[in-house]
Amino acid sequence: MSGKMMLLFNPRAGKGGSRAALGPVIEVFCAAGWQPTVMMTQARGDATRLAREYAADFDRIVCLGGDGTLSETVAGLVTLPEAPPLGYIPMGTANDVATTLEIPRDPVRAAERIVAGSAHPLDVGLMNGTDYFTYISAFGAFTEVSYETRQESKQALGHLAYLLEGLAALPKVTPTHAHVEWDGGELEDDYVFCGVTNSISVAGMVKLDPGVVELSDGLFEVILVKNPRNIVDLGTVVRNILSRNYEDPHVKVLHSAKVHFRCDTPVKWTRDGEAGGVHDDVTLENLHHAIQIIL
Repeated sequence: MSGKMMLLFNPRAGKGGSRAALGPVIEVFCAAGWQPTVMMTQARGDATRLAREYAADFDRIVCLGGDGTLSETVAGLVTLPEAPPLGYIPMGTANDVATTLEIPRDPVRAAERIVAGSAHPLDVGLMNGTDYFTYISAFGAFTEVSYETRQESKQALGHLAYLLEGLAALPKVTPTHAHVEWDGGELEDDYVFCGVTNSISVAGMVKLDPGVVELSDGLFEVILVKNPRNIVDLGTVVRNILSRNYEDPHVKVLHSAKVHFRCDTPVKWTRDGEAGGVHDDVTLENLHHAIQIIL
């Protein structure tokens, strides 16, 4: 297949390597008969706006950037009556979506996969009826790290920047009392982390078992981490999560199409590694098969 392609390009993604990748990627697409039109993002929200305004005029959309750029692109596509299939060339720091979808980190190989691949349905998350997310919405420990880590640190240190910021934040973790409702029941406790995900990788560090994560089943994976008694127990919980040991009594993993959080105090949320606002009442819904992604 070939035709008109919209290539959304973030020149600042990750360590800035997307600039060097752009030419070889275009060469792959042109050799396969595609006619790419490059649209460069210059500020936050550009990818959403460009996808919403122009995507319907193209046969395929390709996002060249990080998870944040992909999230913005998806947010634009889900508003269209019939969006074209989306291809992703990961150039970010954590690249959680690429890990989950097994997309190569080499941009040329990723472009070749897009040329040879086919469209598959992908679920998308909706937060409070207005904001979309591709792979995670969360609050608590480490969630501020991804959007508060300076871009200069990300470009210089890559994934290590997240890890260093996360370790520095560990002693400052404070619990949030929350009431959680999901399709199968409800819980109320003090939590240091609550995450609603559609991914096997979060910030490149937390890994879920691929055997229990299905990206198009209409269900989220919900991770709830209760407040440990002390900093030593918190360190144990973190180590268990990082090693995919979810037998820890402080950790609960659920599956649900809809989740509702009511917190005693407003808390900072993250959506796909970016600031998601401060809320004390949040409803997260799974939009089943909201878009098509090329795999």
